[in-house]
Amino acid sequence: MSHHFPTKAPKEVIVIGGGMAGLAVSARLAKKGHKVKLFEASDRLGGKCQTVAIDGFAFDIGPSLLTLPAVYRDLFIKTGKRLEHLLDLKPVDPSFEYIFHDGKRVTFPNLSHNRTVGEIKKSFGEEAAKDWHRLLERAERMWEASREDFIEGELKSIWPFLRRRTLLKDSRTIAPWKSLRSITSSYTDNPYLAKIIDRYATYTGSDPRKAPAVLLTIAFVEEAFGAWHVSGGIGQLANSLATRIQELGVEIHLNSLVTEIKTEKGLATGVTLADGRNFAADLIISNTDATHLYGSLVTEEKVASRARRSLAKATPSLSGFSLLLSLKGTSNLNHHTVFFPEDYDAEFDAIFKRNEPVKDPAIYICNPRDEKMVYANNEAWFILVNAPRHLPKEGMDWDKPGLKESYADSIINILESRGLEIKSRLINRIIRTPADLEREFRAPGGSIYGPSSNGARSAFLRARNRSPVKNLFCVGGSAHPGGGLPLVALSAEIVANAIEES
Repeated sequence: MSHHFPTKAPKEVIVIGGGMAGLAVSARLAKKGHKVKLFEASDRLGGKCQTVAIDGFAFDIGPSLLTLPAVYRDLFIKTGKRLEHLLDLKPVDPSFEYIFHDGKRVTFPNLSHNRTVGEIKKSFGEEAAKDWHRLLERAERMWEASREDFIEGELKSIWPFLRRRTLLKDSRTIAPWKSLRSITSSYTDNPYLAKIIDRYATYTGSDPRKAPAVLLTIAFVEEAFGAWHVSGGIGQLANSLATRIQELGVEIHLNSLVTEIKTEKGLATGVTLADGRNFAADLIISNTDATHLYGSLVTEEKVASRARRSLAKATPSLSGFSLLLSLKGTSNLNHHTVFFPEDYDAEFDAIFKRNEPVKDPAIYICNPRDEKMVYANNEAWFILVNAPRHLPKEGMDWDKPGLKESYADSIINILESRGLEIKSRLINRIIRTPADLEREFRAPGGSIYGPSSNGARSAFLRARNRSPVKNLFCVGGSAHPGGGLPLVALSAEIVANAIEES
């Protein structure tokens, strides 16, 4: 479709949810000339993409790095602005440091395959370096084979893929019958590289033993397109996009909870708010969790039941337990650091099999070197560990008195045992649990990404961008193509294109 000419058929559009996908689709449609109303249940826009300031210390409490910045450059330029005129994007170099239970470590430079291979060689030897090179070559081929149909395009069914002239070649490349863990083991027996690759499954809230091999593409995307920071915090991206939709004339309603999508014979016609007000629309776009959408908002059983059955087949993604630590003084930690446990499988067993907190989890620390986020000579750490969802009826109650405090203490004790000084430097500590995520974002159980990618058919179990309810569309982390800052913005582009084509 043309992005430079107004639509020939302007519509009244309602967007439910002001997360990043809701903002992105609102901007694209408003720029085309549609009349857009956005309803957000909370008092702010941006969803999980937030930078919060606490007594002079700022924390990215959702996404803490940006990959594929071209997706947002395209979004802003197609809606009338240049991203570089609004935000200061900085490459994070090194992109990550990985530290293992036995003290071994490796630092990944940003935007350089050759330098990364060199660092792996220094840390783990020449064979490991060769293994990584071959893994990344496969990851690049997977990216090229999957990008157009499975990431950037609307996934209506598996048939477009099956009709490809290059079907056999692409199938061998993507290896849909293999898991991420099994594709890694076919290239290397290095346990350190295996843990690094396993972690990419958690980017989609998944188990590497069940997640599809195609998630190896994350390694290529991170290495080829880089890890980026937004000066002042990643939340500034959400703030700039919120300002953009205001400039484009989107009618924003904060503190406006949608409780029902009105339908007539399978056709979406409007919404009802918690205060009883009704709003009619030609088109409705949901940026809410798909389970909530089809379980609560769409009440016409006949049109919602099929979507509910599909979602019920998917494994919900894991959740997250996080700490915001304000610390005196500075350390040697890089911007992004991951501490791996000795037994990584125990983490996935605890979360996906036993639904209990992980005793010795992988621990991610974001320590931004950003003078806009922290006082000089101090640090603001965002610590995240994978966690089971908040399911009180099934025995995992994150609101149980004392649980979050004792678990926070255990995480800090683990880090201190790994050589970090925390307790003597601590100014303030804030704890965020899966129960907090559920309440704040209406994400069932606190699932960060909606459905996980566990299983070969997981991509087809996500909510379709075109709902079975006519004139109702889905964007965001629980819809195709999935969670994460680039993908939710791509879901918005897919929906905007679908509306113009319909």
